Amino acid sequence: MTADISSEARRLLIGTGCGVDFSRLVQLLDEEGYELAFCSDSESLFQQLDHRVGAVIATDRFLASAMASGPALTEQGEGADIPFIVVTDTQSESRADFLAIKDRLPEWLADLVILEQPIRPATLLSTVAMAWRSRLRQFEIADRLVELAEQQATLESLVEHLPVGICLIATNGATVLSNPTYERYVPNRRIPSTDGRHAQRWVGLDSQGQRIPPDQFAGARALRGEMVEGADFRYYPDDGPELWTRVNAVPLYDSQGEIRGAALVVIDINAEKQNEEMLRRFNDDLEFQVKARTRALEEALEKLTLESQERARTEDQLRQSMKMDAVGQLTGGIAHDFNNMLTGVIGALDLMRLRIGRQQYGDLDRYMTAAHTSASRAAALTQRLLAFSRRQSLEARTVSVNPLILSLSDLLKRTLTERIKLELQLDDRAGLALVDPNQLENALLNLSINARDAMPDGGILAIATSRADIDETEAARLGGQRGRYVSIRVSDTGVGIPEPVLGKIFEPFFTTKPLGQGTGLGLSMVYGFVQQSSGFVSVTSEEGAGTSITLYIPLAQSSAVENGAIAASVDLTSGRGQTILVVEDDDSVRLLLAAALEDFGYQVHLAEEGQQALSLLDGLRTLDLLITDVGLPGLNGRQLAEIIQQKRPDLPVLFISGYAENAAIRSEFLGTGMSMMTKPFTLEHLAETVSAALDAQAETGAI
Repeated sequence: MTADISSEARRLLIGTGCGVDFSRLVQLLDEEGYELAFCSDSESLFQQLDHRVGAVIATDRFLASAMASGPALTEQGEGADIPFIVVTDTQSESRADFLAIKDRLPEWLADLVILEQPIRPATLLSTVAMAWRSRLRQFEIADRLVELAEQQATLESLVEHLPVGICLIATNGATVLSNPTYERYVPNRRIPSTDGRHAQRWVGLDSQGQRIPPDQFAGARALRGEMVEGADFRYYPDDGPELWTRVNAVPLYDSQGEIRGAALVVIDINAEKQNEEMLRRFNDDLEFQVKARTRALEEALEKLTLESQERARTEDQLRQSMKMDAVGQLTGGIAHDFNNMLTGVIGALDLMRLRIGRQQYGDLDRYMTAAHTSASRAAALTQRLLAFSRRQSLEARTVSVNPLILSLSDLLKRTLTERIKLELQLDDRAGLALVDPNQLENALLNLSINARDAMPDGGILAIATSRADIDETEAARLGGQRGRYVSIRVSDTGVGIPEPVLGKIFEPFFTTKPLGQGTGLGLSMVYGFVQQSSGFVSVTSEEGAGTSITLYIPLAQSSAVENGAIAASVDLTSGRGQTILVVEDDDSVRLLLAAALEDFGYQVHLAEEGQQALSLLDGLRTLDLLITDVGLPGLNGRQLAEIIQQKRPDLPVLFISGYAENAAIRSEFLGTGMSMMTKPFTLEHLAETVSAALDAQAETGAI
């Protein structure tokens, strides 16, 4: 409405008649911009009296006459609050005079201003302006009331339809305002703490899980000035299942700071609690299942452990059985070969003794050669056994594999049949290997003989060398270690190896050859030698297409230089009286060493074990060389050498050994001024090795 009246010209309704001249008044108001409407009687007045009129100006006599003949203005609705400016010619001198004038007018004229004639222009204009402002305020207030009414209706609708319970309570706990959701929980419109009977339907628990009394309910606490957030209650309605609610409450204060009530909000958390309960049950069920599964796994593990232990016992028994089988094969094979060799040695020695007794010396050389050959074969068989067990003493040095293979080619060609072609594919970039050359030659010879036997109808035997840089992936595939190697591949075009047999070829005593044609130690020796040299072996084979065996030998350092073997021979009588201490626990070997060294021209002192050698040492004025077996009772040869070198610094030491577990790698076993010789050995080799050891210390002289 305010917009309607303010958008038009300011309208005034003027009642004329009763002999009063308003011409001057009309002129003033027109000049001020007011819109003027005139009425001469009550009918005209009531027809024009509507909400567009800002004020009515009329004489007291006109209003009294109009109101007496017309309907009551209170029935006009929109015009009941219009300001009236009453002009009177009565000269009032007191309040009684003013009341007398008002009494003659209708009682419903509340907004009334009386002006006495004559009226001054300023007074008239001021009064009209004031009446107009009063009228505008009426419309503003009316609009505000409408707005408030609409807001109240909206708020009431919102509260009415909220899914949570809302209420305002007085200080005595009675409900002042609430919505249906709240009344669902509080049907008697009094909070539970003030209604003992209804309080029994509410159950609240504190943080320790103890039930709280009604005076600790949310409403009671809020009326004491506390703010309550998230108090959970279990509510039991008259009918239906229990419900979970969450209550929030805040105190309400008046302008003096006194509590005049509280506001409560009740939220349905039944679904949340049901989910929590479901989750708790699920967790309990899951925990139960986990415990049951854990028990089942523990029982299965215990059963598996028992089965594993039983399997381990069975495997131990099987290994023991296989070991006994292997020992039986070893015994048979070694006995067969050794008996043949010993027959040659013993027979030749008996014939030599018989010929010497008859003083028939013509055939002695032939029998000596036969005995020496048989003994050499026995020594070679012993070395093969040690290689299989990885117990032979290796003299690892820097070796160029290509020249070594070339030097073997003539021997290999004589070993192969005429129908087998030997092909050498040697890469000049293969490099130097760190290996025992003699053992490498034996390994290549063994592989070549096996390849020959696999090609009865002829074929091609190829030996190839190359440089191999093995990474972790390739090493895992080949079954070795990552690193840099010299690769030596021996390939044939023979019958190949069946898949079931391929995994057994390196097993000791395993052979596919007929009885008496092989002990099954050849490939085992190759495998043991390569493993002991810190390398590895890989095998590929296809039945009917051939076999390829590759040896991976560690590559020597780039700065290494090839070491050549001592080739020069020494005169067997080259000794110059140097003093040698021999420590050997075997009587025959000790006797042989003493006799041979004395024949070579050396002074020899003998000891059976380490303590006896130390006792002899104190009585020797000079000592040029210590020769000791590695395996001695008590102090071993290496320990004895260290003790004697502490007393005789720079004393050269020559170790002799037929089997020495700790001396498997000579470069790791030998110290400064030390060398090694493997049993059995020839007298030429003994003389050569002793002479070399003494020459190495020639500058220091006797000690």
